[in-house]
Amino acid sequence: MRSFLIVLLLVILSLLPQSILAVSGEEVSPLFFIERNKNRNLVQYDIRLTGNSNLADIKPVHVYWILENGRREELNRMERMYAYGILHQKKLDQNKVKVILAGLQGLEIIVERMNDSFKAMVSINGRESILEKIYIKSEENGARLPRILYIDLFGWTKETGLPIRERIVPK
Repeated sequence: MRSFLIVLLLVILSLLPQSILAVSGEEVSPLFFIERNKNRNLVQYDIRLTGNSNLADIKPVHVYWILENGRREELNRMERMYAYGILHQKKLDQNKVKVILAGLQGLEIIVERMNDSFKAMVSINGRESILEKIYIKSEENGARLPRILYIDLFGWTKETGLPIRERIVPK
């Protein structure tokens, strides 16, 4: 049921006119999201595009919360710096950007144009893949930061289009 609700929420968001979500006259398009076992809030990553559908020059990838109630909220400072924020994004060319997430610094994400849309490309099980979502399983440790038990990457292989998954267990 939980997965159905998440998929339903993403479908509804994808049906919204892009102008509703636009920032400063730019268009946005969803890339991938992070789902956690803690609650139903999602961390959404979108690509910002100019009027001619190229990557925005400054901070082309934008991240924010989609709360259980459907509201949208920006990340707080701690979330941006240590967990879900974008540590680094560098435009490689007009339609390609390299992104490193604060909490997953070992995962290089290349966002590039593919068939008239942008996709987040990562290595999943050693295969070039289109990233759909990241799932984080953690446990609370009282007042300390949560302990990450594992991180699952979900996507489709670029070559075959078949689903692929990789589990990362922190040391």
